[in-house]
Formats: sequence, structure tokens, C-alpha cells
Amino acid sequence: MLRSLGQRPVTGRDEDPRVAELSTAVSRLRRALAAHPAEFPDRGIAEDELAALAAMAVSGIPEIPRLRRSLLLIAGAIGSVSALATSLADVRSAVELFGEAPRRQP
Repeated sequence: MLRSLGQRPVTGRDEDPRVAELSTAVSRLRRALAAHPAEFPDRGIAEDELAALAAMAVSGIPEIPRLRRSLLLIAGAIGSVSALATSLADVRSAVELFGEAPRRQP
């Protein structure tokens, strides 16, 4: 109802919507991973990197290169688990909201 008037819901703080999206996507993937019954060799890596992404979201100021590094590690660790593909895609979309990392000068 408020959105039709161009207003945003009041949450009590000025949270970056990109950070909120990242936090939500990371939480979903963490839950999906925890519920997934199969063990696989790099599960611990995925869990550690998801924890790092969650911590960055809580801090409210994620570092773009670190976000992308974590995403690559998570994708490499769970990329072949098709049951987690949708949740992983959501995390990827949330990371992409932050734009590209600055390019290094040679």
C-alpha cells in the first residue's frame, strides 16, 4: 500500500537495500545448504564463505572484491549440487547489485 505512494516501509534504520538483499539471499542459501543431506568435499568451504558474506552484510559495508571472491569460492564448492542452484543464483544476483570491482591499473 505504501509503495504505491512512492514511500518505503519504515524499518527503524537506513539500510542499503543491496545489503538487505544480500543478507536475505545468503540466509536462504545457508538454510538450503544446512538442509541438504548429502556431504561433499567442499561443503566446509561453502559454509565458511557464506558466514563471511553474512558478516559483511551485518557490517553494512561489504567490500566488492571480497564479495566476488566469496561468491566464486561458494560457486566452486557447491556449483554441481543442482538442489542449491536457485539459492546460489540468488546470492550471485545480490552480489551483482554492488556493481563491478574496480579494475587494477597495470
